[in-house]
Amino acid sequence: MSTEPGRNLSSLKIDDRARTSGKMGKRLGLFAASLFVLLAGAGAVYRFRDPKVEVEVATARGASAEQGMALLNASGYVTPRRRSSVAAKITGRVIEVDTDEGMIVKKDQVLGRLDCTDNDAALVAAKADRDTTKATMDDLVVNEGNAERELKRTQDLTAAGVQTPQALDAAQTLVNSYKARIALTKVQVEAAVSRIGEAQVAVDNCTIRAPYDGKVVSKDAQVGEMISPLSAGGGLTRTGIATIVDMNSLEIEVDVNESYIARVKPAQKVTAVLDAYPDWQIPSKVRVIIPSADRQKATVKVRISFDKLDPRILPDMGIKVAFLSDATPAQAKTSPVKALIPKAAVRQQAGNSVVFVVHDGKLERRAVSLGADRADDVEVIAGISAGDMVVVRGPENLNEGQTVAIKQ
Repeated sequence: MSTEPGRNLSSLKIDDRARTSGKMGKRLGLFAASLFVLLAGAGAVYRFRDPKVEVEVATARGASAEQGMALLNASGYVTPRRRSSVAAKITGRVIEVDTDEGMIVKKDQVLGRLDCTDNDAALVAAKADRDTTKATMDDLVVNEGNAERELKRTQDLTAAGVQTPQALDAAQTLVNSYKARIALTKVQVEAAVSRIGEAQVAVDNCTIRAPYDGKVVSKDAQVGEMISPLSAGGGLTRTGIATIVDMNSLEIEVDVNESYIARVKPAQKVTAVLDAYPDWQIPSKVRVIIPSADRQKATVKVRISFDKLDPRILPDMGIKVAFLSDATPAQAKTSPVKALIPKAAVRQQAGNSVVFVVHDGKLERRAVSLGADRADDVEVIAGISAGDMVVVRGPENLNEGQTVAIKQ
């Protein structure tokens, strides 16, 4: 049996329509890939055409004459010498609160009251015991008087030979017995009066009063809560009803490195600046240097008094202080310090100290000459003027002329 190869091979051929369809698919794929690359490139160009990064800025402050005399700088907090968490001497349930935050209170003013039902009952019982004992003593006094009269008659009859000596001894014994019982009853009355005083103290302890003139800074308990002089744990029992601060005792507390404590002395002049009011310089002076060092922090605690208190000064405010030298203001005016800026604004580039200043939304790179450190600030001798806005936080790769946005 024979086959015809020529006939079979001639039947194998590609349709022209299939060849045309394959070429068209390749062209569409190449066009889509090119369009994707073009759009990605355009997006990248638009994204990085004019980058605007956010930065945090601070205003350079002028250096006053007194700041030029600073020997040492430190930071701390405003603290009161007298701060009290006012509590009751007994455990009880609060039935009345007569205070609120910000209220000015006077010494012995009522701040709140506790449930005193049990103590009131104990006071009534103590008074009843006193009255009962007094009534018993009155009865004994009457009987003593009668016994003395009987004794007098018995003595007369015995002298006349009518009564025996035994009768006289019995009458005398009765009188002495009444006198002893009266003396005992007097002591019992005094004991009852003492119990009344004790019960009255317990009743008075239910009323919580201010220990001194001051201002309420915290309201620590509400009506219905339990308070106790001892912590009961679990957060169910309060230990105080309010916290009072003597606003006339506000002072500054700072920690000075023990390496520089020799620069500080009692009554030394100090300039203080509250973090809340950076442009307000408060005259102060050293009140006391605590005669003990903190071995963990290697610091010595120094307390500073304000020359004059102000309502803007509040407890626990952050504050920076400069311990001043004895130089006169005229001598200090020759100081070359032009401004104060935060240390965080200074960057090191090629071994030079530089800062970036924001002007009309763009960065200006300025080389600066620095002076001494002042706590978190540093003196600028040249390169920056008071009022300039310097970058304190931002990306590391900032450049001259770069557009930035100030972070609010």
